[in-house]
Amino acid sequence: MTDQDEPAREQVLDWVERVAALVSGEWGLAPISGRILGWLMACHPPAQTAADLAGAIGASRASLTANLQLLTSVKLVRRFRRPGERNVYYEIEHDAWSKVIRQQLAAFTAFDELAAEGLRLGWADETRAARIRSARSSIAALTEVLDQG
Repeated sequence: MTDQDEPAREQVLDWVERVAALVSGEWGLAPISGRILGWLMACHPPAQTAADLAGAIGASRASLTANLQLLTSVKLVRRFRRPGERNVYYEIEHDAWSKVIRQQLAAFTAFDELAAEGLRLGWADETRAARIRSARSSIAALTEVLDQG
């Protein structure tokens, strides 16, 4: 692939903003976290310093530092130094997205267990029990789809 085949920087930054919006809206993280993730998925080279990231996504150092700490603590981003260098680099973890999926599945499993407990409470009101069963049915349907994949 040549440089001519690469998307324009403006296109990449627009995509990074859409990643930020999704991460913010769906996961409740700050948009800057989404920008970091989006940029680290698309950038070249894949390892970036904090200064590289700040310049690319227009983030302040303070905001960037706090969000990089969050993303490294949940193991979506890896922090490292190269031998003989003082710079700290960041890159997306190779299994970041499988980690996200596993965390979401674990949350659904935990919620399914709570819903099962809720059904065992013995509701006289069928409407309330039906709402709890609906949650369990949705989780079971998701599990079935994933098992087929």
